[in-house]
Amino acid sequence: MSEETADFDYIIVGSGAGGGPLAANLALAGFRVLLMEAGGDEDTLEYAVPGFNGLSTEDQRCRWDFFVRHYADEAQQSRDPKFVASQNGILYPRAGTLGGCTAHNALITVYPAESDWNDIAEITDDPSWSAENMRPFFVKLERCQYLTPAEIQLTGHGSSGWLVTEKADTEGSPQDWQLQTTLQYATQAAGELYDMAPIDPLLDPNTLAVAQQRKSGYLTIPLATNDHARHGPREFIREVMRQFPDRLVVKTHAFVTSVLFDADDQTRATGVEYLAGQHLYRADPNAGFDCSLTVPTRETVHAKREIILAGGAYNTPQLLMLSGIGERAQLERLGIPVRIDLPGIGKNLQDRYEVGVVFEMERDWTVNAGASFSDDPEYDEALAQWLATRTGPYTSAGSALAFLKRATEADLDPNLFIFALASRFQGYFPLYFSFFEPVRNNLTWALLKAHNRNTGGVVELASADPLDRPSINFHYFQEGNNTDGSDLEAVVDGIEFIRGIMAGSPYAQQELLPGTAVATRDQLKQWVRDQAWGHHASCSCKIGSDNDPMAVLDSDFRVRGAKGLRVVDASVFPHIPGTFIVTPIYMISEKAASVIIAEARAG
Repeated sequence: MSEETADFDYIIVGSGAGGGPLAANLALAGFRVLLMEAGGDEDTLEYAVPGFNGLSTEDQRCRWDFFVRHYADEAQQSRDPKFVASQNGILYPRAGTLGGCTAHNALITVYPAESDWNDIAEITDDPSWSAENMRPFFVKLERCQYLTPAEIQLTGHGSSGWLVTEKADTEGSPQDWQLQTTLQYATQAAGELYDMAPIDPLLDPNTLAVAQQRKSGYLTIPLATNDHARHGPREFIREVMRQFPDRLVVKTHAFVTSVLFDADDQTRATGVEYLAGQHLYRADPNAGFDCSLTVPTRETVHAKREIILAGGAYNTPQLLMLSGIGERAQLERLGIPVRIDLPGIGKNLQDRYEVGVVFEMERDWTVNAGASFSDDPEYDEALAQWLATRTGPYTSAGSALAFLKRATEADLDPNLFIFALASRFQGYFPLYFSFFEPVRNNLTWALLKAHNRNTGGVVELASADPLDRPSINFHYFQEGNNTDGSDLEAVVDGIEFIRGIMAGSPYAQQELLPGTAVATRDQLKQWVRDQAWGHHASCSCKIGSDNDPMAVLDSDFRVRGAKGLRVVDASVFPHIPGTFIVTPIYMISEKAASVIIAEARAG
């Protein structure tokens, strides 16, 4: 199909944190955009209620279950209690629905480190990536509602963007002296033992000064909510569709199987082929129940200007490889004709390391005593309160307090994010939330290690069938390329910090995980190897310099060796940014929109 007969200027594959805002921004700029989403567009309480974020990852209507390996070594992998032998991996929840994984994440909205941007600027010799030049994209996208207008201006926040940020409103929640005392004790101990103070007077990690000064301290967590309901790309997309229905077209239940190229120029992307149908991908628990009524139809669609992939760290490299772009040896092994030999696709995969340090408390929590996680307010006091007043325990994603600190003084940026959960959490496995929800007398300090140095993970094709999940192995710790063990040491440092702020805590009865029998640093290291998980997969199609043979993208998100083809999602980062990845993805989406619009207008 020629440019003159194509229906759209741009086709964007994937509606998550990268693709959704990009589609909306391009439409606002006057372009005609097709946004393609493999899932549907479900409105559910699991989506809307912040306190239901755990439930949302188990929602049969929109969940995608990936199973990933942390190690190639079978003996080490089998030590993880979350390992599911029948799936040869550990559950990694994803979402197939409008908004992608922003439809089930924990809503945590934290600004990354300035070094994350400055590093990309240095790698690419492109000053537009500097922290100074990237901060305006955060200001543009944010509509901060937890600070006053004067505070917003003084602290470098945004006040008119598409993403609304708030903090939980637990007014009217039952008093919980056990929880309040435990958190007060933790902050006091952190001050006495580690010289930690509030991260700033507003307990806000997202002020410009916190980023510029690389500050550590304790904080309360900003959330992506509006009137204390989930808010994100889905709402932005819908609003732009309402205003400009002729410019932004969303096609759901459209599973893209390959990128199409011009017949005369085999490196120019012109469109995509897709299957129109529901629950097709085999990560979907509803896939595989076929009958004549559910057979998908195969369709194609073309764009005048560009194809932009935003499927995330797993599906974008999979789609590129299925389209003949990737490592030659892997493609040839599966009989896929090689269009562009790009060996970096699927390499450099990275994630956080996370563990949960769990304590048994003296009694059940009272703050969530009325929360039954039901969809019927008659049987759920907390839901009835949320529906009536948008207050109470369900306005929170679960955490009341967090610490941001350096593992060691030698670390440039704070690289440990440690937050309290009035629940038990030790990672993902099938029906994990349903399994742990009845436990009401546990406190979990969730420990997240940022700025990991291991870049040894891989995404590879399991087959040439686009409906098969790819093969994913993160090659944790020293099995990857963090040979000096610094990532592992930092996680252990975080556990020792948690033990320090909980020692003598009046309501803590015992440490359940790791448990007091895991005492020495060597024992703690092995426990971390056995238990750690992650949920910020990224970096599998990295931006890099012209002289880096493993660089997949240039600094303007263009796939090297191709024309009219870009990637805008979590896979683009050379190194995993910040503490929580969604805010950096929103920022690169805004940057990509700026770059693409400027190029189009320049002719």
